[in-house]
Amino acid sequence: MTVSGTTSGPELLVELDRARREPLHRQLTDGLREAIRSGRLAAGVRLPSSRVLASDLGVSRRMVVDAYAQLVAEGFLVSQTGAGTYVATVEVATTAAPEDASPVADYTVDFSPGMPDVHSFPRAEWLRALRQGLADLPSKSFGYTEPQGLTITRQALADYLRRTRAVDADPARIVLCSGATQAVGLVARVLRDTGDASAAVEDPGFWLHRHVLRHHGIDPVPVPVDECGLVVDALAAGSVSTVLTTPAHQSPTGVVMTAGRRAELLDWARAGNLVIEDDYDAEYRYERRPVGALQSLAPDRVIYVGSVSKTLAPGLRLGWMVVPDDLAKAVRRAKGLADVGNSVMDQVAFAQLLQSGGYDRHLRQMRRRYVARRNTLLAALARYLPQVTVLGAAAGVQLMAQFPDGCDVDAVVRAAATLGVRVESARPCYVDRESAPPTLFLGYANLTETQIVTGIRLLARCCGEPS
Repeated sequence: MTVSGTTSGPELLVELDRARREPLHRQLTDGLREAIRSGRLAAGVRLPSSRVLASDLGVSRRMVVDAYAQLVAEGFLVSQTGAGTYVATVEVATTAAPEDASPVADYTVDFSPGMPDVHSFPRAEWLRALRQGLADLPSKSFGYTEPQGLTITRQALADYLRRTRAVDADPARIVLCSGATQAVGLVARVLRDTGDASAAVEDPGFWLHRHVLRHHGIDPVPVPVDECGLVVDALAAGSVSTVLTTPAHQSPTGVVMTAGRRAELLDWARAGNLVIEDDYDAEYRYERRPVGALQSLAPDRVIYVGSVSKTLAPGLRLGWMVVPDDLAKAVRRAKGLADVGNSVMDQVAFAQLLQSGGYDRHLRQMRRRYVARRNTLLAALARYLPQVTVLGAAAGVQLMAQFPDGCDVDAVVRAAATLGVRVESARPCYVDRESAPPTLFLGYANLTETQIVTGIRLLARCCGEPS
């Protein structure tokens, strides 16, 4: 195929084999016809002009004109003088779904945990930030850049983290990544390469992080959590030198690590150990004062992890780590080997959003919205499910509803699904699932207040309560 000398007209793949005995004009006609029948060229798609396609294929324009005319006569194409040639509406081949394929559940109320209000993603402000950021971005930034992220983004993020979380954030020690999940995976690779075979995790804790560690060759060792947070005495009694923890808002119980327990954990870290601090939703706090990051007190022993998954949208896949000096080179190398770096476009928009104050404004707006929804959820639980104990309601985008002993929450989950309500059991968060209390997650950030009340009334019906 030759390169066209014009830039007008859409690109179109048509393969012509000059070594075949079949004439080129027939190959061209058959190729276009098959592309339409198979659905590769959809109805309404505009084809390149005869001049452009002839130049692209290295054939005469007359051959393309004749092929188009033949397909128009057969009803595969529609030609409009002065408007171009388009694919006609024809019956195309389809692949039937397997008979045993499970239908996608259609939930009227979705209490999935960890989900922010994705309907409130600041689209206009994000686009404005992207335009403004691109206007000042050097062209070289569109090439292969430093895997840890653009300097402007790391600098803007460092300023934000110092201001809001008291993080000791040197841009040189920040590594941007595809969410907190990738951050945990990158750290696991570094630990494995340095000879560590295990790391402590909270029990209960975020189940996905256990799988990520194990996937990268690190054995997750469970350490209990109580009303004060991670039990550091149990950690100290073990043989691990690294722990993954959520001190500001324990996942999933919602416990805030007490000052005494934080001091114990930092003493343990300063003895030559490493803490991975997952600060996954510290921006949302309601009835309590903000708690600074552990990293600010021991930046040489703590890896700080955060993301925009709870603040903007998980679909952005944008997160970060602030790593100690002695690990920075290894983590940067792991990131480079993983994917060479995050999308430049998203980094530019995020940097501008941080610098302009748009990120702070969005967070304030979401805080007000989420606390109203949380209050609606608490009131609905008190009215329709008074037997449950609420955990973790002081912060975040979800809470836990613990049912009385003996309640089969798995049966409740199934019954709720038949009524169009999605809820999840907290059982996967426990290493020993059989010992897990009968608890359900109730995410409220991505629901309206009307949906919340409706969902809890239907959930009560599943539990045999009057609604």
